[in-house]
Parts: sequence; C-alpha cells; structure tokens
Amino acid sequence: MALYGGVGAMALPSELIVHIFSFLSDSDKLRASSVCSRWRECLFYPSLWTELKLRVGGGANRGGSGSEQTPRLEFLMRKFGSFVRELHLEVSPVDGYLNPLSGVEGRVEPVERDPQLLDRWKDARITYLEQVLCVLGCIRNNRNLQKLSLYGDTCIQDEGILDSAYLQQVDQGGKKIKEIQQLLVEVLSNSRKIKWLSSAFMLGVVTPCSLASLSNPSAGSLEHLGLLDNQLSCLVSPVELERLVHLRSLALDFCDFTSELSHLLAGGDRAPLHRLSLMLNGAALKAKPLDGTASEDDWKALVQRSANLRVYVMALDVCSQDLLRVLKPSLPLERIHLDSYSTLVTDGTLELIAQQYNKTLSHFVLMRDDTGFPDLGINRNEDPLVLLAWRCVHLSVLVIHGYTVWSHNLVAISRLRGSSLKVLAVSEESIDFDPDQRVFMEGDPIHNLVKEVSLGLGRVWHPSMDSNLVLSEPTQHFHREMQSFSLGM
Repeated sequence: MALYGGVGAMALPSELIVHIFSFLSDSDKLRASSVCSRWRECLFYPSLWTELKLRVGGGANRGGSGSEQTPRLEFLMRKFGSFVRELHLEVSPVDGYLNPLSGVEGRVEPVERDPQLLDRWKDARITYLEQVLCVLGCIRNNRNLQKLSLYGDTCIQDEGILDSAYLQQVDQGGKKIKEIQQLLVEVLSNSRKIKWLSSAFMLGVVTPCSLASLSNPSAGSLEHLGLLDNQLSCLVSPVELERLVHLRSLALDFCDFTSELSHLLAGGDRAPLHRLSLMLNGAALKAKPLDGTASEDDWKALVQRSANLRVYVMALDVCSQDLLRVLKPSLPLERIHLDSYSTLVTDGTLELIAQQYNKTLSHFVLMRDDTGFPDLGINRNEDPLVLLAWRCVHLSVLVIHGYTVWSHNLVAISRLRGSSLKVLAVSEESIDFDPDQRVFMEGDPIHNLVKEVSLGLGRVWHPSMDSNLVLSEPTQHFHREMQSFSLGM
C-alpha cells in the first residue's frame, strides 16, 4: 500500500520496519523474509529473535519427517544461535515410530524384531544426533543465553537403549554422543547469565559431570534447574548444587532427591526454594531404590526454610505401597499426577492424599491406560474421589481416565467445588450410570449428566469424547507441566 505523498513502504526507516515486524509470529517472520532483501535484512535483526521455540520430529504433522526438517533447523540456528537469549528445543516422537526393542518387561526375542522397523529406528536416531549437534554447536559461544530448555523423544530413552548394540550401529564408538556432551560443556562454560537450565530425556546429552562445567557467573544467576534422564547415575551432586545459591526451582528424579540434597537446600546461606518437581518411575525402582530419599524430618526442615515451597509429583507405574512411602505428611504437595499402564491406585492412597494435602493440593490427575475401569469406591460408603474434592479446598484441576466415575459422584464433585474447579476432564468411557437411578431418570442419561455438571460448575461442561485429550505421553506431560509450574514461582 502506498503511503501519503506516494512514498512506498520501502522508504520507512529500518527501525520502524523492525518494530512493525515484532508483532509477527516466528513463522510469519520467516515467510515475510522472502519478500525482498530489505525485509530479510530487517527480519533477521537480533531483537526480533530473542526467543526460539523449536519442535522437530513428528512426521507429516510437523511439516515433514525429522530429516526433512534438519535444513530448516540448521538455517535458524546459524542465523540466531549466537545471540538468542531463550532457546526451547523439543524433539518429538516421529509418527509411527516405536521402540523395536520394547515388549513385555522391555524384552523382545530377536525373531520378533521387525527389520524394517529397525531401519526406521536407526534413521530416527541418526537424525536426532545430527539435530542436537547442530543446536548445541550453534550456541556454544553464546554468552547472552539466559534460558536453555531441551526435551527429548522418550522412545529413544527406553530402558536398555543406551547400552544396546543398535545404538553402536548409528554412532560407532559413541563419537557423536561424546561430541554432543563436549558441546554442552562448552555451552555451559561459556555462558555468563543463564537463569533457566532444563534437559529432560535427551539421549546422551547430560552426564553426571555436565553441571561442573557451568561457569561461576551462571552458577550465581541460575534460578531453575531441571535434569531428568533414565540413566542410573544421579545428574546433580550436592557439590554442584551447593554452588547454585540463587536456585528457586528444581526438577529431578524422585530417587535423586536425597536426604543430603534436602538438607543442603534447607541451609540458611541460600535463596529459599519455591518449586520442586519430582518424577517417580516405578520401573526404575529396582535399580534406584527409595532408600536415602528425603525423610519426614528433612521435609520439615526444608519447609521451615522455604515457607512458600510447593511440590509437583508424577508417579508412573508406582504401586501404592511405594506411594505411601514417598508421600510424607510434611511434603507441601500442590500437584500430583498418578499414571500407570497396569498398576492400580488404591482407595487408601486417595484417602491419604485427601487427608494430608487438603490445604495445599490444587491439581489431581489420575490416569490408567489399560483394559477395564476399576471402581475405587466399590467397598466404601463414600467415593474417594468425592471425598478428595470435598476435603481439598483449593482443588482447581481434576483429570480422570481409566477408572470408573459414577455419574452421581461426578455431579457431587461439580457441586462441591463449583466454579473454583477450573478444569474437570473425565473421559466419556470412564463414566458409568447407576442402573437403579436410570429407572427414575427421564431422557438421555448423558444429556442429564451434562446439564447437572454444567449447573454445578457454573459453565458449560462436556465429558472428553476423545481419550487422547486427557491421555498424553506421561513424560511429555511432566515436562510441560513442570515448565508452567516452575514459571509460576
């Protein structure tokens, strides 16, 4: 469009063009950069790219296969890697990719392995290694980096993959893995003002020695640290954690949160901790037992030092006996996610949660991805889910799938918590109707349920028709929930 006096938009000063382009999304910026050289020059101005959020993998849903996305990733990182301040990289599962080694208890006989699937698996790992090398190589000398968040494809992280002969086929002698680890060391040692450092389930990226390379300036500025991996070694040692005196948020494997770490964080010569996210994987408890984790006295001391501390726990395939061991009375639990493929959560566990955390719990997620929908209240006068909604006065998020939720209990929950229950997500297949009540009910039972729950919540409500809306990949959910939880500190 011509401007007043017939002067074209090209006559505008670069500073004004850059300001106008600042209102565009990243994808629109890239499209606009192909208009002309002047726009391209303005669009690649550093102030427009202080933050990069990148997702690679995911097949056609993400604009092509992982290998097809690599050139675009390389272009972006070459342009912005040296000065970007916040970098988020998420390597998502490729469509249809499965772990060819997984099976019952993580083992599959050689005759059952699909050669075609193995080839696809190898291609995915090669692409993964190339993309991680590209990203870390382009930010290795970035002294302005303030936030680095990495999340890896969890199918890469299945138990046994790191030591399998198949990984050697794509990375002979572990050369690329060693190069990736060295690049991360350079990124951390060259940094000067990192405030957020997070790496979750990134194959071979972080080692128990990685944190030692963090520069002293960044050790003094770091406010959030999240290191999660399926490898057995603890990624955060007390010696390295002691350097992080301004740490306000921490995310770890539950078994790595030892009594020693808790005691250190309760010290008076450091900033109080505000957020703690812990992931407990039942499949790893044989190799990483709960012995040595924070005791009741440790939690009391930590809470006394950090009065505003709130904790988020995800328990994946953890039996109720182990849950009862970790859910200490003094643990300031705000969010809990109980997820399983076969392990059942008991009504006693729910009763304990409702009693111990009635003043702190705000998010409760109960998921089970298996056949059958067990009824937690079958041997009780009062349904444990209703009691939890009644006792936990700050409950604002309730998500349920894989367990039977009786319609009249769902109505009771909506009335107990009302509009303060911001999220009530229950899969339609989890909802059941009492046959005795149907006799006195007129019309469609689903329609009546929707009407009653909507009245209770004070807004329109519907059950989740698609279980995928409530059933997501657990570790990916943990990573994203941890991000939002920690940002709220």
